[in-house]
Amino acid sequence: MKEITVQQNKHNWQDEVIEVEQGLILHSVNETFVTPVFELVQRNKAWLQQAMDWPQYVTAQEDTLKTLRGNHMLHHRNYAKMFMILLEQELVGVISFNQIEPTNKAAYIGYWLDQGHQGQGIISRALQAMMKKYSGEGMVRRFAIRCSVNNEASNAVALRNGFTLEGCMKQAEYLNGQFHDQNIYGRIIDTAQSD
Repeated sequence: MKEITVQQNKHNWQDEVIEVEQGLILHSVNETFVTPVFELVQRNKAWLQQAMDWPQYVTAQEDTLKTLRGNHMLHHRNYAKMFMILLEQELVGVISFNQIEPTNKAAYIGYWLDQGHQGQGIISRALQAMMKKYSGEGMVRRFAIRCSVNNEASNAVALRNGFTLEGCMKQAEYLNGQFHDQNIYGRIIDTAQSD
């Protein structure tokens, strides 16, 4: 895994690029991704809506621009981390730490992938690269995934990547007009203990 730094923006913040493997990179969020993200959401809206509430509210590029700007700020202030998943330079999804608790060194993971790129292990490889980077830097040691008990794909991602089912929160997620139970998975990578 090789990391590349690219200079960008008026705040003198640098984009982060994580090379997961040849042809698969993670690029930190910025405004240049507005059109590709908006178009990818529109193409995948029907199936994304089965697992997440927010796609229904993405109706214009301005919605996407506001989201990316907010996430760009959070990313560079280390309260979240959002990366575009680029496969052979094509945007195919997003992976993020939706929230980072700096004191607890804990991160809550979210991701979504173009329906046509499902089942290729892309999310797992991207997730492993992110966890390696941020645990290695000492920023995060506890990683958590929360997903609906009915979301078979997300539950499988957690289990495939060494997460342990820690419990089930009853009616914790409101989606498509009803409340759903949500599994919570955790994994601790403490590089300080492994040295």
